[in-house]
Amino acid sequence: MKDNDEGLDFSMVIASVVHDMKNSLSTLMNAHNQWLTQLPAAQQGIPEHGAIEYEFAHLNGMLVQLLGLYKLGVNQLPLRPDYQDLDDFIGALLAFHQDVLHSHGLVATYEVDGFNELGFFDRDLIGSVVANIIINAIRYARHALLISAHKEAGQLVLTINDDGPGYPEQMLERQSDFVQGINQNSGSTGLGLYFAARIAERHERSGVRGHIELANGGKLGGAKFLIYLP
Repeated sequence: MKDNDEGLDFSMVIASVVHDMKNSLSTLMNAHNQWLTQLPAAQQGIPEHGAIEYEFAHLNGMLVQLLGLYKLGVNQLPLRPDYQDLDDFIGALLAFHQDVLHSHGLVATYEVDGFNELGFFDRDLIGSVVANIIINAIRYARHALLISAHKEAGQLVLTINDDGPGYPEQMLERQSDFVQGINQNSGSTGLGLYFAARIAERHERSGVRGHIELANGGKLGGAKFLIYLP
């Protein structure tokens, strides 16, 4: 081998492997759903199925984030904003996660401030961000989850609120640094928040960029994730 031979581009290799993993996971999820339909009704609601569904959704969300971060890094993640019906957008997300929510005994609701309210954003990208926050909220919520949408100072604000213990104080204090290192207790890398922040800031209008915020409280008293979109 010549000394000047180029080595592998490992970021591209990893992205390719992640893409294949995502396809394999999708096939596995479809096979699992088909298998569930063949089980007797008494065996379809056992807790183990809920755990499997949750981990499927969690893994899929992480793979989506990894692919998104790679594409962001090589400037190949397209932004396709359009007007979105907020009732339809939020309702579809909750419907997609309904089985996991039900398996954890959680009641999820949503509120849209304003009749027939519209938002202007990339449905797939913002949908992946909100889906990731929903999955995280399911882990910590006790009984309820609330997604709300309202306008504030000309921006759309999407809020995901749960009734869990809330964000740790350290996270709130360091929220300007969303890649906070691996937490050995939770396994969190902070990449989900970093991905959310990058997606939010790609939405820009009249010099104003989108951003995210973390807080505690809200109507349910627990963790409150907010994404601002101009």
